[in-house]
Amino acid sequence: MKYQEIAMGIAKDLGADYADIRIQRTTQEWIYLEDTSFKQNAQGTIYGYGIRVLKDGAWGFSHSNIFSEEAVKKTTQKAFDIAKFSAKLKKGDGIKLANEKSYIAKYDTPLIKDPFKVPIREKTELMLEISKKMLNYEPIKKTMVYFYSKKEEKIFASTIGTELEINTCFINPMIVAYAFNENDNQSRQFDDGGRATGWEWIESLDFIKKADTIAQEAITKVNADVLGEEKRRTLILDPNHLGLTMHESVGHPTELDRVLGWEADYAGVSFATPEKLKNYQYGSPIVNFVGDNTLKEGLATSGFDDDGVPGQKWFIIKDGILNEYGTTRETAPYIGLDYSRGCNRATFYYDQPMNRIPNLYLLPGKNKYSLSDMIRDTEDGVYIQGRGSFSIDQHRVNFQFGGDYFWEIKNGKLHRPLKKVLYRSNNPEFWNACDAICDERYWKPFGVVNCGKGQPNQTAIMTHGASPSRFRNIRVGGSQ
Repeated sequence: MKYQEIAMGIAKDLGADYADIRIQRTTQEWIYLEDTSFKQNAQGTIYGYGIRVLKDGAWGFSHSNIFSEEAVKKTTQKAFDIAKFSAKLKKGDGIKLANEKSYIAKYDTPLIKDPFKVPIREKTELMLEISKKMLNYEPIKKTMVYFYSKKEEKIFASTIGTELEINTCFINPMIVAYAFNENDNQSRQFDDGGRATGWEWIESLDFIKKADTIAQEAITKVNADVLGEEKRRTLILDPNHLGLTMHESVGHPTELDRVLGWEADYAGVSFATPEKLKNYQYGSPIVNFVGDNTLKEGLATSGFDDDGVPGQKWFIIKDGILNEYGTTRETAPYIGLDYSRGCNRATFYYDQPMNRIPNLYLLPGKNKYSLSDMIRDTEDGVYIQGRGSFSIDQHRVNFQFGGDYFWEIKNGKLHRPLKKVLYRSNNPEFWNACDAICDERYWKPFGVVNCGKGQPNQTAIMTHGASPSRFRNIRVGGSQ
C-alpha cells in the first residue's frame, strides 16, 4: 500500500474531520561565480512528508523523513493528537474549510531541457565567459554570476479523495557588474527573476551580449549625476522595477491572512481590510491587477495548491477598485466565501502551508502606446529600470523604493543618466497616480524566488508582470 493511502486511512479511522499528506522531494542547485573564482557549486535534496489533520476546528501538523509504514502511522497519530489538543484552545467554532471538489490529476512544468541534466561543465564555462566579458572593461573591478535551479516532485492526497502528482521546475539566473571610479562605485545587474521552464530559456537569453550591455551601463551609472532635492515629478517605471513595487504594495496587502491580522510579526498586516471590498479606490481606473496561477511559465503555476485547489485566474484590483483577495480553504470562510482561490503553499515538506501571493500582474494598456510615446509625453520626470532598495510600513501603506538604472526626462527626451534615485509614496496615492500603461507588446514577467513570510520563515515563489507605466506627481529625489 502507498504511504499516502496508509496515512489517509489512519486519519479517517482516528476520526479526523479532514486530513492531507504532501510527500515532497525538493532538489536545488546553486552555482555562484565571483570574478573568475567559483564560490559555490552545490546541489542538495530535501525529502520527506508532512501530514495535516483537522479535528474539532483545529489543525494538527507533523512531518517525518522516515519512509516506513510504522513511521507514517506515528506521524499521522501525532498530527491528530496535536489537532485534538489545539481544539481545546480554539476561539468559537474554530476553522471551517471552504468547499472543494476532489481531483485525480498530474501536472508537469513544460520544459525541453531539464537544467539538472545539463552538464556542470557547460554551465560553468558559460558563467566564466559572461564574467570575463564584463571584466574586459577596465572600470569593472568586480563581477558576479549566479545560477539557481530548483525542482519539486510532490504527491498530494487528502481524505476527500484527491490524488495529485505535481512536478515543477524553475531557473533563476543573475549577473552583476560593479564599476569603480575615483569617487564612487555602482552596480548594474541583469535579473529577470526565476521562470518556470527549462535550460532552453538560458540558451535563448544571449548572455554574452547582455554582459556587454550590463558592463557598459554600470560604467555609465558610476559616472552619472545625482538627481538632487526631492520634489514632485513624473515617474516611468519598467516592468522589472514594477515587479517589486506591486509585490510589496499590492501582493502582500491582498493576502487574506494578512488582511485578517493573522500575519503581523513578519512584514506586518494590511490596510486593505474587508469592508473596502468592491468600494475602495485602490488605483486609477486603468489599473487592473490579476491573480493568475495558470500563467504560462509562472512560478506559482503548479496545477494545484497545497490544499488541492486548482490554479485559477481572477481580478484582485478591477478598474482601480479592490475586488478580491488571494485566499485559501482556511481563510476564505472568514469573509463569507465558500471557495478558495488556491493560494495555500508550503516551502518544504516540513512546513505547514500558508496563504501566499499568487502570480500577480498588472494588465497592459488597452490602446496602442509605446515606451517612446510615454517618454515623449513626459515633460519632467525620471525613468527607472530594475529593482533596488525598498522599505514599507507595517500596514503596507507608506513606502520608499530605489532602482537599478535611472534616466532624467526633460521635454519628452532622455536627458541624462542618474544614480542614487529614490521615490516615496503611499497606498492609495501611488496607484491612483497611474495615468498611462504601455500596451501588451511591452508586457514582461518578473519571477520572485525569495518571498519571505511567517515565523519560522518560509520562502515562496510567484511571478509578477507589467508593461512600462507612468505615475504623475510622485515625490522623487536623489540620495547621497
